[in-house]
Amino acid sequence: MTVSSLQTTEKAKQQQLKVSIYCDFQNVHLNSELSTELLELAESKGRLITKKIYYNSLVDNLSGIKSSYENIGYQMLDVTCSLKNSVDNQLKSDVIDDICQNNAPDVVILVSGDGDFANLVKVVRDKSKYVIIFARKGNLKKSLKDVANEFHFIDELPQLVGKKTQPQTTVINPQISYNEALGCLIETVKQTISQGKPTNYSYIDRLMRQLYPKYQGISSISTPSGKKFKNFTKFVDAAVNSGKIQRQNQELFLIKLNELAA
Repeated sequence: MTVSSLQTTEKAKQQQLKVSIYCDFQNVHLNSELSTELLELAESKGRLITKKIYYNSLVDNLSGIKSSYENIGYQMLDVTCSLKNSVDNQLKSDVIDDICQNNAPDVVILVSGDGDFANLVKVVRDKSKYVIIFARKGNLKKSLKDVANEFHFIDELPQLVGKKTQPQTTVINPQISYNEALGCLIETVKQTISQGKPTNYSYIDRLMRQLYPKYQGISSISTPSGKKFKNFTKFVDAAVNSGKIQRQNQELFLIKLNELAA
């Protein structure tokens, strides 16, 4: 798979690509905003099959916030070992195992600037996989950047997500009013609950795009004031504040359903 083929693939075909995220938390500490935006970016490239964050509780104190990552779909892998590079070695092993399986990812997103992963990236690319690297500014090894298909600093995620939600053609951008978008959100949550599926942000956002052509991400929402939402989380915040929907641990629920259950 070449860079040009990925860039020119039509959206429908992109959705058939399988995408995996592997995050070295010791190297890049993702906050809740960035972790959500990373999911949005990954899902714009295809079907997300793996979302793993690696950490060592002997070093990384995630008490009180670990559940916030799990609630939006990440698998938290605690490598409790005092040996040097234990987290890196576990991540490398998992990536190698995953790319050798029948259900291997086509796109591998590695969140780390550690040069120790350079050889791993070479191996992944030798398997004709497309590798995207995200690293922190000031903590990136050139050897890693040079072997990736695509590289970004993690702070660029908000802009990258914004670009991905913009139509890539010369057709006039679809627009949907805030009230219309709110109605779409409520109906999407209602349908998701009726199907017994999780109502987390990334799933709801993706399903809204599928069900309502006018909604093409937060950039397509027009508010009376002309102000744009920074990301999907901010749109949900507005919906919750309006009293139209409820939220618990980053899952969404309908007010009416909750009142009936009370």
